[in-house]
Amino acid sequence: MNWSRRHFLKNGATALAAAAVPAAAYELLTPEVLAAVRKGKGPRWAWVIDATKCVGCGMCVQACKRENEIPWETTASRTWVERYVVTMDGRVLIDSPMAARDGYTKNNPMGEEVPPDQVAKGFFVPKVCNHCENPPCVQVCPVGASHVTAEGVVLVDRSWCIGCGYCLQACPFGTRFFHPVHKTAEKCTFCYHRITKGMNPACVDACAFGVRKWGDIRDPESEVSRIVRTERVSVLKEEYGTKPHAFYIGLDRIVR
Repeated sequence: MNWSRRHFLKNGATALAAAAVPAAAYELLTPEVLAAVRKGKGPRWAWVIDATKCVGCGMCVQACKRENEIPWETTASRTWVERYVVTMDGRVLIDSPMAARDGYTKNNPMGEEVPPDQVAKGFFVPKVCNHCENPPCVQVCPVGASHVTAEGVVLVDRSWCIGCGYCLQACPFGTRFFHPVHKTAEKCTFCYHRITKGMNPACVDACAFGVRKWGDIRDPESEVSRIVRTERVSVLKEEYGTKPHAFYIGLDRIVR
């Protein structure tokens, strides 16, 4: 499938525009919700992504592809960066060519040349697996290939995956795809092979602007925990009840 589902989601958002987005999609998380997130024993890994700092350079995507052996010339990627351009007449243009691997060097969202004086606003939003508390991708897997670790990381066991595609359809965030070589479900894993050795995910190390942070949300001393407790954060598609663990700073209302 590569990016077909992801493009479908983005094109749908463009057609419907911001007016069609449910209010719950961009509500800030309440203190009660955030407190519930931190309950439990042992580490619980989570993302914090500061969308206000992203410049769309694509270095995170390049690092992820290299680290996780995703073929360079395919559109498939475990992480990607979306470009949002809102025109003066209210249109919303969203694209992510090659997952933003090469960054954004032209003012041509979705292949359309937009004069600078016609741009109301523009920004970039990194996307990753949300490593949900209630992951629907795991629930629909008929063979147990999709599973959750004790630290809350959602993984796929390639040796068990039968390529049925149920998990790709179940994920409301469009983060899964079929690996072009292995023909099994693929996704962001927090670079589990790295974090279990005390290293950062590859995309975190590659970002020069401090956009991405990760850590134990249950540890009150961790930076991720502090940010979630003290700053205004939100999640994508809260209305689906999956309880995402990718918390965004500065997420615009139109982002889906």
